Amino acid sequence: MKFTRAIVRKPGKSYVNGLTTANLGKPDYERALEQHGRYVEALKQCGLAVTILEADEEFPDSTFVEDTAVFTEKCVVITNPGAESRNGEIVAMKNVVKDFTDTIEYIQHPGTLEGGDVMQAEDHFYIGLSTRTNEEGANQLKTILEKYGYGATIVPLVKFFHLKTGIAYLGNNNMVLAGEFIDSEVFADFDKIVVDEDEEYAANCLCINDTVILPQGYEKTKRKIEQAGYTVMELEMSEFRKQDGGLSCLSLRF
Repeated sequence: MKFTRAIVRKPGKSYVNGLTTANLGKPDYERALEQHGRYVEALKQCGLAVTILEADEEFPDSTFVEDTAVFTEKCVVITNPGAESRNGEIVAMKNVVKDFTDTIEYIQHPGTLEGGDVMQAEDHFYIGLSTRTNEEGANQLKTILEKYGYGATIVPLVKFFHLKTGIAYLGNNNMVLAGEFIDSEVFADFDKIVVDEDEEYAANCLCINDTVILPQGYEKTKRKIEQAGYTVMELEMSEFRKQDGGLSCLSLRF
């Protein structure tokens, strides 16, 4: 699947007060801005035209735009984030996506869904059941996707925060897996690139037009991905990890 565009949102000063379970300390705002800038440059180097939205101080976590929408080639689904403090982020995103599609679907209350729980592998989507995505929301998305001819599988999570915290599809049947997903029958037919427990954070990586963007400092995972034939680009992600954020969280790619 070739990507041509991405949407990102700059972190605001309120970002340092956002939601987190990571217990890694408070983010450094200036450093987060620098890391976000390098992230945008990496997307551009991979060939994407990047739409950069200004920071929204009202919503500290709004730099994690992936959670607000699910892009497919046939429609865009506006989500319904499970964290109450994030739910208002979808108001702005509804207006943004109208510039890119006329076909918009919505997850409706009481369903909750965040984009970090949705992974596409070719024409099939995997939807994680997490603390942020409930069964009602997952089933609504499954129904929407099937209406457009896609397949969908709902995957209950045991440990991971979001589905894409522990898994990434690189294309060509190659799947990066960590933790509970390594031996899951759901992903048994993929060619597995297994992430060791001490490098689990690196499982949230991005494959954009044959380049894999990886968090910096995970040498074993980097080596395995290179051995699978991919070019790897590393980015420092320390200030986003502190708020439970990974590489995929910071953009919508389509």
